[in-house]
Amino acid sequence: MPNKQLSFSRVDSAKFFKTLNSRVNEYFRVNNLKRTGNWQLWLKTIVLFSLFLAPYFLILSLNLSGWIQLLLSFIMGIGMAGVGMNVMHDGNHGSFSTKAWVNKFMGSSIYILAGNVYNWKVQHNVLHHTYTNIHGHDEDLDAGRILRFTKHAEWRSHHRFQHIYSLLLYGLLTINWAVTTDYLQMKRYMKRKLAYGKFPNPFLNWSKLVISKVLYWIMWIVLPIIILDMAWYKVLLGFFLMHYTAGLILSVVFQLAHVMEDAEMPLPEENGTLKNTWAIHQLRTTVNFSPKNKLINWFTGGLNHQVEHHIFPNISHIHYKKIAEIVKKTTLEFNLPYNEYKTTRKAIIAHFKYLKEMGMKPALQT
Repeated sequence: MPNKQLSFSRVDSAKFFKTLNSRVNEYFRVNNLKRTGNWQLWLKTIVLFSLFLAPYFLILSLNLSGWIQLLLSFIMGIGMAGVGMNVMHDGNHGSFSTKAWVNKFMGSSIYILAGNVYNWKVQHNVLHHTYTNIHGHDEDLDAGRILRFTKHAEWRSHHRFQHIYSLLLYGLLTINWAVTTDYLQMKRYMKRKLAYGKFPNPFLNWSKLVISKVLYWIMWIVLPIIILDMAWYKVLLGFFLMHYTAGLILSVVFQLAHVMEDAEMPLPEENGTLKNTWAIHQLRTTVNFSPKNKLINWFTGGLNHQVEHHIFPNISHIHYKKIAEIVKKTTLEFNLPYNEYKTTRKAIIAHFKYLKEMGMKPALQT
């Protein structure tokens, strides 16, 4: 991945972001609201952690049939995705609470999701939120050789079928965190001296990663094998089902927000500059979906309001529905794009249509 420093244009003669930011600040002031979470987020946290962990303890404590255990593993996967999108995500953005220790605690829930705080903050807060949809800089666009998300990536013949096999691969997202991704990312990020905030002590950072992984495998694999006196492959089957469910949900939500025809994927000039300001870049590279669907709004942690999240990443997602009205109105006033799909179904269809387009041999692309 290129190490070249990029810079956004500072020319915003129309004062779009200044106007928008002022209006959003005014919304919080007039309504006497904090930009962080409230009792609704705490209630959601209890519900989602229960959905995630209650089945785990039920499996360990009750003599259940194999089919019931698989069903509970599936439910754990749904809860796992929910905790990741709502609790962990807000925590690591510092938007869950006004108290730093609460944000740190909630953000640390990533360890029981198979992830790592340092890696996530670098990939997500530093690379993705700064260099959104810029090939070679935003790692969310980097799918190796197996998938092609942008016309700037090298085309290979098997990409012709990626709109068919991609869904099978999406489910492997979180299990890759547990097995390989975290080690490779930490090695890469530490070498490049990347950090969100203060650069960590290398020994302590690696120690935290190794210890957290050992404890993770003990919790999810070793303990169930010992307590249930169950064949190891049956435990692994439930573990895989949980991860595949979570990975599929998370991947689809992520892709609908950025890997779409509506989302631009600009390249910087040779000197590393980008033509738009950071805020306008975020508008052009993000997509909303199902903004009025109550279940989607609740479960995805506002990630369906990706436009609002990218412009105001330090505001809790519980405010996005209201903020969206301000953002949409302001973008229209300034004649700027506001990418949005009314339903999840339409967004999914558009995503796979885009994947099919990216899978075509470049000379044949429209």
